[in-house]
Amino acid sequence: MKYRYSKFAGEELDELDLEELLSRLSDLLLSSGFEDPYGMPAGDQSMQSLHDAILEAILNGGLLSDETLEKLLGKDWQDSQDAESRLDELVQRIIERLEKQGYVTTSPDLEAERERRERGAGSGGGEAEYKFEITDKSLDFLGYRALRDLLGSLGRSSIGRHDTREMATGIEASGASKPYEFGDTLNLDASGTILNAVARTRAQKGPVPTGDAEVGTGPLYTGALSIDYEDLMVVQGEYQSSCATVLMLDCSHSMILYGEDRFTPAKRVALALANLIRLQYPGDALKVVLFHDSAEEIALGQLARAKVGPYYTNTREGLRLARRILERQQKDMRQIVMITDGKPSALTRPDGRIYRNAFGLDPFIVSETFAEVAACRKGGILINTFMLARDPDLVSFVRKVAEICHGKAYFTTPRTLGRYVLMDYMDKKTRTIH
Repeated sequence: MKYRYSKFAGEELDELDLEELLSRLSDLLLSSGFEDPYGMPAGDQSMQSLHDAILEAILNGGLLSDETLEKLLGKDWQDSQDAESRLDELVQRIIERLEKQGYVTTSPDLEAERERRERGAGSGGGEAEYKFEITDKSLDFLGYRALRDLLGSLGRSSIGRHDTREMATGIEASGASKPYEFGDTLNLDASGTILNAVARTRAQKGPVPTGDAEVGTGPLYTGALSIDYEDLMVVQGEYQSSCATVLMLDCSHSMILYGEDRFTPAKRVALALANLIRLQYPGDALKVVLFHDSAEEIALGQLARAKVGPYYTNTREGLRLARRILERQQKDMRQIVMITDGKPSALTRPDGRIYRNAFGLDPFIVSETFAEVAACRKGGILINTFMLARDPDLVSFVRKVAEICHGKAYFTTPRTLGRYVLMDYMDKKTRTIH
């Protein structure tokens, strides 16, 4: 059998950095519904929106150099009559590569097709529209990139774990060894223990015999060695606590009002926090709860599809669900990180109906919310609130929540939200836990 070898020339799109492209598309991939002021479902997951975003990144974002574009489209592509079709073909190839690399998946938009068919055959035919979904691989990358950017803004090159001030015999060796005491974790210092045993044996019996000869004139000993309780040495380490966190995200209508998108930065923070926990604190747990007219727990993989809507703010129901989740977690620390910009304006009645009042701070809603905050404190759950508004009434409400549960209240902006959340999470390492 003969083999013929040729020079590997690579693919034409090898110069395209897909990760840089994903970073440029992050606003689209994590869309919160900000484009629709009424909070109704928008077509921002359509293939056309992905096509337009990639085209914008190519032409105006500097994603591909002029030389690369000429190589892919031809030197005269700008003056040619089919320039638009060439660009469309290039964008389609990029989408196919994203799909091949596992960053996005495409599927028919069944809801749009169903609506088209319900309008009747006379409304026009045509092929079914397609929509795209981002994959877990994309979510991991976006979370990693957000975490890297946020930590870079903090000026930190590395992250510790939840270390406390108390020295204990933990797994992470960071202190001098000490004699073992009852109750210590048996994180054995092997060399120190053996040296103690050798020194004790030599002091009690002289040189240790080996067969028919005696050895003991030098520093080395061979033969059987008996280790006693008093010889045991353990390595000290800083006590590392485990933490269970529920991230509560407000997805009420106010999160996209007043010309500012607050929900997309909150989703980025959730992804960054998930990567921080997965990479640096693998023993910790993170759950995500969305609260609006009611509350629901969502998987982290569904976070990119979460959008705001024409909802009110049922803070009590979100806290209640978060408390139930945390009560099942056997961790040293249990905390709720609540990101919101609005006052509580809804309440779930015992019969399941939703009571709503968006005018001012309703005393009934506020009192019931404070009662749930007290229940969290009774269960040993800390609540840290990150408020994206500065209304005086909201400030007093948030401060009262912090006072009841002995938590913290941060008044921040969407631009600085991530730094505050990550700093607060990492600062738990200085908290003494017993």
